[in-house]
Amino acid sequence: MQNRHTSKQNKGYPRHAQRHVHEFAGSTKLAEEGADRHNHRFAGFTGQSIWIGSSHIHEIDFSKTDYAGHFHTLRKIRTGPAIPVGNGKHVHFVSGETSEAAGHVHAFNFATLIQSPLI
Repeated sequence: MQNRHTSKQNKGYPRHAQRHVHEFAGSTKLAEEGADRHNHRFAGFTGQSIWIGSSHIHEIDFSKTDYAGHFHTLRKIRTGPAIPVGNGKHVHFVSGETSEAAGHVHAFNFATLIQSPLI
């Protein structure tokens, strides 16, 4: 059964149905100084789409990125709205900060990969 919360992007499925996720990969910006200066790399999948107005966002809840014996998390990070890239596909921009660990945080900016790249 369809409801009023459908669009081309979710292919007519109701809001509560499984919709789509995005892969992501990125690196944090550098933190600390001298020999302790470092960054972290991460990769994963977003959560299902969350409809906001005429577009949608995704939540990222990434538990750990580690380097030099300490961990950071990307918890409850939300993407920006869908950015069309042609052929009915889209990406999302993500910006934020990691959790604090070892007295510092890392900023990050990245774009998700397109949804369903082979479909």
